Amino acid sequence: MSTPAEAAEHAEPARAAAPVLAVSCLDVHHGLRTRRRQVLRQVSLSVAPGETLGLIGETGSGKSTLARAVLGLVRPTAGSVLIHGEDVTGYDRRRRRALRRRGLVGYVFQDPLRSLDPDLTIGRSLAEPLLVRGVPRAEAAERVRAFLPRVRLEADLLDRLPGALSGGQRQRVAVARALVTEPRLVLLDEPVSALDSANRVGVLEILRELRASGTSLVFISHDLGSVAGVADRIGVLHRGELVETGPARDLVRRPVHPYTRLLVGSAPTLRGAPADRAARAKLRALLDA
Repeated sequence: MSTPAEAAEHAEPARAAAPVLAVSCLDVHHGLRTRRRQVLRQVSLSVAPGETLGLIGETGSGKSTLARAVLGLVRPTAGSVLIHGEDVTGYDRRRRRALRRRGLVGYVFQDPLRSLDPDLTIGRSLAEPLLVRGVPRAEAAERVRAFLPRVRLEADLLDRLPGALSGGQRQRVAVARALVTEPRLVLLDEPVSALDSANRVGVLEILRELRASGTSLVFISHDLGSVAGVADRIGVLHRGELVETGPARDLVRRPVHPYTRLLVGSAPTLRGAPADRAARAKLRALLDA
């Protein structure tokens, strides 16, 4: 019979391999009981530690609803959501707030200008998640400054307001704000859709580099080309159902489901206009790396 120490030693690899996010048979409905519309249907997926999962699909496919269900902003009608092994499906507002304060999950919104307080300097916005967790103010400021190079931002931006930054700078601030607490999981909802080609590629490169930190990412987008340059695996949502999943390179090169084949054939950053040639070449290089 093994000792408790030996049992713990053998159990450690299993714990380390447990998914950071596990969604099982998730259903979500919108609308009143007499006119309910099913938005997600039996969606199951998992994200391993340090893995980047891309979720793609057209507008209305259920991508953002899935993210909101994980965050507790939408209550599922069936199924479960586990974050780092903790079933958070039925959490009330108080327990959700406590979960956020523990810094387990970060979120990057599509529009960084609306997600950042216009009256707070960039330094205060970035320090706020740390202060909420009880980090002393001086230590929070030091950690913010140390984090800036990881998202290619200069320290002189800390005293500016969000309105004084470019779109690309604001999105990098949003990424930094979600990651500065070193969460286990970060959800990014269309993080590059509002950016021009140059800034889009720049943010994608930052996300690719951040994968090495061990944080798990869920990258939500309608653009398969952008997701393919960052994700380890890709899941395809179509009319509320997860119709295909697989390694990013395999799914792009050998799509199986008809809807996935349609997305691959029409992805603007893979087969777009000549004006986007430089961005497409950079994304192809990322995919082939």
